[in-house]
Amino acid sequence: MSTCDIKIWRTWALAITHEAGAYTEQKFNAEKTGGEPVIPSPNLDTDLVMACDRLADVLIKAYKNPIKIQIDIARYSKLISPKNTGHNEEKEEKLLERCPPGHEGTKVVDKPATIIDVSGTIIAWYLPDALTETTQGGTDLLGPSLEKSVKADGNWRYNQEWFKQGSENVGQLRMHQFISGMVSTGPRDPEVSASLKGPSSENILKAIARPAAIASAALRVMHPQQYFAGLRALSHLGDKAVSKELPQMPETLQYWASVFNSLSIISNRETPNHRDHLSIPECFDILTTVGNYSNARMSMPSLQLEFRIVRHGVDGGEGDRIAWAWYMRDSVHIYAGVPSCGWAMVEGHILSTV
Repeated sequence: MSTCDIKIWRTWALAITHEAGAYTEQKFNAEKTGGEPVIPSPNLDTDLVMACDRLADVLIKAYKNPIKIQIDIARYSKLISPKNTGHNEEKEEKLLERCPPGHEGTKVVDKPATIIDVSGTIIAWYLPDALTETTQGGTDLLGPSLEKSVKADGNWRYNQEWFKQGSENVGQLRMHQFISGMVSTGPRDPEVSASLKGPSSENILKAIARPAAIASAALRVMHPQQYFAGLRALSHLGDKAVSKELPQMPETLQYWASVFNSLSIISNRETPNHRDHLSIPECFDILTTVGNYSNARMSMPSLQLEFRIVRHGVDGGEGDRIAWAWYMRDSVHIYAGVPSCGWAMVEGHILSTV
């Protein structure tokens, strides 16, 4: 798919993200093939270059450590109803019997790795210790919003029973930077999320720019087609924001530094096993965790895998932990006229530099 129609304004934070992604991909390919050293763009500051170098190194280690399982992820995804939340254990047991991963018991993964299905589709990348210290900031301004998000009851994502009490910051803040929906009369114009309409929105977006850039750079290596689909969606959205005079959209796009169109920030919360049914099956979500904690684990019972830090859950650890969940909503891509990107494959996708 051509990238000639992707227009990124030089004043957008996403322009720096795009250069960081290109450098990370080139660095990854050079280390993979034994190529010449890569010189970073002068537009990238030293801290960002070091963060990209760390990321490329961990990506290489994961690429060289494939874990193969016997599931066909495309067929598996077709067996799951869009409304299946993953909470019904009886249904999940039957699904596991029908689509076993091919190994006995739970396999613990504690080194960088890729999870590969029988068709050569990459299901997941596990990248421990991929973030530098300078990439782990950006949440100081979010404390009040996180605290307000916790409820006494209701949805488990906000229910106080799942949060670690006594910590300075607890809660979940969703930055659906673009909220779009399909209605009977046609697609509704997207809106900037409420969490980014306040007086601190510009400072918040600037504070999360570095984590946004690194998550996007990782995606450029892990799933280039998804990366460029996200980039193209934001490019087209920028044009529509100006032509249709969408409120606050042009200003927000200027500081939004991620190719993902949504972000959830979760502080000190355990999660039950669940399935994020609004995510695009062929696309990666990226979950990063930061903080002073130990003994936290992420489990994927559908694959019988457990990661030391698809259907997943997080067990509570010792200390304070903040998770950043980056993801894409297909409704935004539909609105922008961007086609589906397909699955990430081992063959042919890693070296597809554009």
